Amino acid sequence: MSEEDEIILSELDDEELVQQMFDDLYDGLKEEIEEGVNILLERGWAPYEVLTKALVGGMTIVGADFRDGILFVPEVLLAANAMKGGMAILKPLLAETGAPRVGKMVIGTVKGDIHDIGKNLVGMMMEGAGFEVVDLGINNSVEKYLEALEREGPDILGMSALLTTTMPYMKVVIDTLVEQGKRDNYIVLVGGAPLNEEFGKAIGADAYCRDAAVAVETAKHFVSRKHNSMNA
Repeated sequence: MSEEDEIILSELDDEELVQQMFDDLYDGLKEEIEEGVNILLERGWAPYEVLTKALVGGMTIVGADFRDGILFVPEVLLAANAMKGGMAILKPLLAETGAPRVGKMVIGTVKGDIHDIGKNLVGMMMEGAGFEVVDLGINNSVEKYLEALEREGPDILGMSALLTTTMPYMKVVIDTLVEQGKRDNYIVLVGGAPLNEEFGKAIGADAYCRDAAVAVETAKHFVSRKHNSMNA
C-alpha cells in the first residue's frame, strides 16, 4: 500500500469508520482499533455504543468465521488482542456510566491441567461479546472455583480441560455445587479437546462448547433465558 492510499481514520464518517474498524479487528490491528475507539468517543459516542457497535460488531464477524473454519486460532487471538486494546480505553468509562453488561463469567482450567490457550480464547471472545470475564488461570481446585463464585457472583462458570485425566475433575466441582445447594445459581459451561456433548451431560453441565465461538453463542442463549425467567 503506498502512502497516498493510506486510510486516515479521522477523515472517515461514523459509518465508514465502524466498517473500517471491523476490518482492522479482523486483521488484528491493535493501534488502529485504539485510534478508532478514541475518535468515536471524541465524536460524542457513548462508551457502550462504541463497545457494542464497533467492537462487539467486529468480533461477531470474527467469531462466525472462526466457527466456519475461515479463520484459525492465531488470527482470532490477534483480533481478540486488538479488541483488548479498545476495551482498555472503554472499561473505566463503562464503569463510570454504569453501562449494562451482558453477563459475568468465571473461567478457569481444572486442577492438574495447565493448558490454557482454549480457555484464553474463550475469555477473550466472551469479553468481545460484552461479558465481564474473571479468569482464574490454570490448575484450579474445587476450593478455588467456589471462592471465586462466592466472591464474584457470576452468571456463568466455565471450566476447561485438555487432558483425559483431568476431565473427571469437572464432575467433582459440579457435584460439590450440588451438595452445597448452589448448582442452580450458575450456568456451567465446559470445554476442551477431549470432551464431547455426552460427557457434558453425564457430569451435569448445562452445555459442552466445542470452541470459543460456540461458547459465546451458548452463553448468550443461557443468560437471556435466565434473565427472562427472572423477569417472568
